[in-house]
Amino acid sequence: MFTKILVANRGEIAVRIIRACKEMGIETVAVYSEADRNSLPVALADERICIGGKSATESYLNQKNIISAALACNAGAIHPGYGFLSENAEFAALCEANDIVFIGPKSQVMESMGDKDNSRRLMKEIGVPVVPGTEILKDVSEAKALAEEIGFPLLVKATAGGGGKGIRVVNSKEELENAFHTASAEAKSAFGNGEVFLEKYLTHVRHVEMQILADTFGNMVCLGERDCSLQLNKQKVLEETPSPVMTQEIRSKMMEAAIKAAKAANYTNAGTVEFLLAPNGEFYFIEMNTRLQVEHPITEEISGVDIVKWQIRIACQIPLDFKQEDVHLKGHSIECRINARSTGKIDFLHIPGGARVHFDTALIQECEVVPFYDSMLGKLIVFANTREDAIRKMEAALCEMIIQGVETNIEDQLRLVRSKTFWQGAYDTLILPEILAEGK
Repeated sequence: MFTKILVANRGEIAVRIIRACKEMGIETVAVYSEADRNSLPVALADERICIGGKSATESYLNQKNIISAALACNAGAIHPGYGFLSENAEFAALCEANDIVFIGPKSQVMESMGDKDNSRRLMKEIGVPVVPGTEILKDVSEAKALAEEIGFPLLVKATAGGGGKGIRVVNSKEELENAFHTASAEAKSAFGNGEVFLEKYLTHVRHVEMQILADTFGNMVCLGERDCSLQLNKQKVLEETPSPVMTQEIRSKMMEAAIKAAKAANYTNAGTVEFLLAPNGEFYFIEMNTRLQVEHPITEEISGVDIVKWQIRIACQIPLDFKQEDVHLKGHSIECRINARSTGKIDFLHIPGGARVHFDTALIQECEVVPFYDSMLGKLIVFANTREDAIRKMEAALCEMIIQGVETNIEDQLRLVRSKTFWQGAYDTLILPEILAEGK
């Protein structure tokens, strides 16, 4: 087992990883920007190294400084968390070149599956259904010609995009050229790759993802699905598991497809295979996320499997000690992402408690919410035996939560969990703005 791991991230996920390491008897190194000097993960880690200025580019995206920090403190491995460098194949390769274990898949696998065009072609080859679309486009003229065949509405998608970046909805041919250029430019700026393709824009569908764990000995398990359909601007807001519309028949087929996809990619470590689920039960592969997901705790709640600890064990060449038939998914879990809508100092903080209620966060009293990174303050997570009980528990927890000093989306989350549409489980990827605006 590793004796020391460097955590190349910040905020709640850095805290989550450091706690897992402590429980496993592994020392940790926190790397931090000048803006995060007094943050909770820096205080919790055994060692700490400043890697640059306030911006992500100067610090958490600074590959050279992170590798130098790992070498200087003799860390045997780097856990990238999510976001930042977690899906950066170049960084994973740099770790490998410096004999540092990257806790995630191999760089070649990450590069292959991170390229949406490559992954779509692979899924087609092995018979996993994909959303109708094109391969990488040469230019706008080709896009216009192929758009007529696909039909509107459609999506212009960056092959290297993620997190809602590099994606544009196109409702008519008049909108296509501008969408093509803006999506490409955004992807070029964010990911260094401006290649785009077209994909049919399926409406009234659900965004469902399957959690995979795969070791280096060929063992692989699927820990069930998460329903991530409730989104604003392509950003997930609330996730739950199991999906309220999932049947055992569809789940079995989707799990089989996810395992098939991961095996075809020679995937190892934790990963997520994402699908769009249509009302008729048909589903389509959209992408594979080659990293830990923000919403992984709800899967841990219903499966009893600690995904972060298994990431570390797998990276350390330890085989999975359970098989698919040992996975028993029980109860219902919901996660609400609590986001900041302003910056400032947290002058009062009250976190709700109770059985199977927890808030994954790096917030502490008097800490500063800075403008340089993602706006998520934390993740409120509940578990109960039934969906109805989980919703009631989440409503109670949201009512109890107090974060003073910055504006947050807590009231929006309350409006959502109280809505008739959510209670009925009758939602899709487009309905959240309507729920928040009209209280459906």
